[in-house]
Amino acid sequence: MVTKQEIREKKWDYLAEHKLGRFPFPLQNRIPNFKGAEMAARFVTKIPAYKEAKVVKVNPDAPQLPIRSQILRDGKVLLVPTPRLKAGFIMVKPEWVPDGEERRAASLSHIKAYGKEISLAELPNIDLFFVGSVALHRKDGRRVGKGAGFADREYAIIRELGNPDIPIVGTIHSAQLTDEDIPRDPFDLTVDWIATEAELIRIHSGYEKPNGIQWELVTEEELEEMPVLKELRERK
Repeated sequence: MVTKQEIREKKWDYLAEHKLGRFPFPLQNRIPNFKGAEMAARFVTKIPAYKEAKVVKVNPDAPQLPIRSQILRDGKVLLVPTPRLKAGFIMVKPEWVPDGEERRAASLSHIKAYGKEISLAELPNIDLFFVGSVALHRKDGRRVGKGAGFADREYAIIRELGNPDIPIVGTIHSAQLTDEDIPRDPFDLTVDWIATEAELIRIHSGYEKPNGIQWELVTEEELEEMPVLKELRERK
């Protein structure tokens, strides 16, 4: 079976070789930004769950900047995790952002000027969850991230807090779609929708999403690196 790292390397190399990526470079070892990210964000607005959502969590990576901006334009609350969740989430309410400044407010370099860091206790129920990906399976929504595991952990954390099971969306370039047999662990996320620069794909996956933290797999080092995990465990 092909490994996740082999899939990552193949997709990073393909995007670079065919000049489908864009700043920041290099594309390797990150969620790669891609040409057409704005079009993918437009496709997202057609998803019924997006239209109904009031609070949306989006990863902080560059290719999801267009959708973060769109969320604010559409009058929804934006939640972005801080690095390694060390300070929880940054919340930006649309009424905090002057008209025309949505893209600036959604950028990592300025988001704190428009939003505020909130603790787990302040976290509202989330209606829709975006993940960055290096590759996504076009049929069943299996995912390859950059290898750090934060998206899986973030979803498990909100479920641990009592958030209901919610749809997950991935925006990628169509070149990042794969039919490879992606290895999957029980805690791995799968997506329900894929938006590319060319199309919107509805996924009907047979895989269950995590319904909480698998504490037996959490190391002492991870508890130190992600204080929110320690906070959650102390609540139990």
